[in-house]
Amino acid sequence: MSSTEGKSRPLNTAEGFILGGIAACVAVTFSNPADVAKTRLQLQGELAKSGGEKVYKNVFDVFIKTWRHEGLRGVQRGLGPAVLLNGSRLGFYEPFRHALNRAFGVNPSTHVPVTSLMAGAASGAIGAILGNPLFMVKARIQAFSPALPVGAQHYYKHSWDALSTIFRQQGWRGLVRGVDAAVLRTSMGSSVQLPTYNWTKNQLIDHGISSPNSIWTYLASSSVSGVCVLIMMQPADTTLTRMYNQPTRVLPNGKHVGVLYKNPIDCLWKTAKAEGVTGWYKGSTAHFLRIAPHTIITLTANDIIINLYKKLRDGDDS
Repeated sequence: MSSTEGKSRPLNTAEGFILGGIAACVAVTFSNPADVAKTRLQLQGELAKSGGEKVYKNVFDVFIKTWRHEGLRGVQRGLGPAVLLNGSRLGFYEPFRHALNRAFGVNPSTHVPVTSLMAGAASGAIGAILGNPLFMVKARIQAFSPALPVGAQHYYKHSWDALSTIFRQQGWRGLVRGVDAAVLRTSMGSSVQLPTYNWTKNQLIDHGISSPNSIWTYLASSSVSGVCVLIMMQPADTTLTRMYNQPTRVLPNGKHVGVLYKNPIDCLWKTAKAEGVTGWYKGSTAHFLRIAPHTIITLTANDIIINLYKKLRDGDDS
């Protein structure tokens, strides 16, 4: 625990939510192009036993072709919903962690592995449930390409048009499609992201390897966290992308159902059956190129913003 944390009073719920949200919004601006590439690679050759026709060779080919055919707008598709989604998710973590620490009789500022893991999973799950419509919209907008389409194509003018169109056609059920896969994916990622970051950071500080407020401490801790997140969530991430983007059909009773997958387990099974287990890991390189800078910038910015805010709030001139 740093000296700053020991002297300052903990952030309240509103402060933690707003500051965490700001940090995540900064990060997603830099990581969104890799997210676009990841989405398109995950949908390429969907359920094709032979791998299907390859529009994109690799993540760098996605960057080049998207920029060439669609420009800046193409590489930043889905940025609006991505900012709102990521901003809300991280904002829940610190309030949850402090509340759990109090429930277990621990100092709210102390980083305890068990409560950090629980707070990460809970904040991720709630963020996934509340943000599910935005996540779906983001995936569909990122997948759409007027030049080099892969997977089902959904054209929307903007995020609000997407939300209103889905609601008009499918009702509330359409907006919560894939929420079970979203909770699984986000809980797995969030449960390890912040706990591994805090654990690594504390180890570096406690063993005298780095100082509490050093930028190298933030970078090293967030790099370890990014790798752990990628390992945990890649299969669930591919599943979620495919469930969100799949076309739907209307049953006689008016209910919209997915044409390709019934649920996350069905998606995992069909993907493995048609494409092999490697199908789960399509877009892994792009995912890493998204996760690594996103995690590094998010967690580094989060620490910097919180420390700066506490200094301003508490009148600390040191």
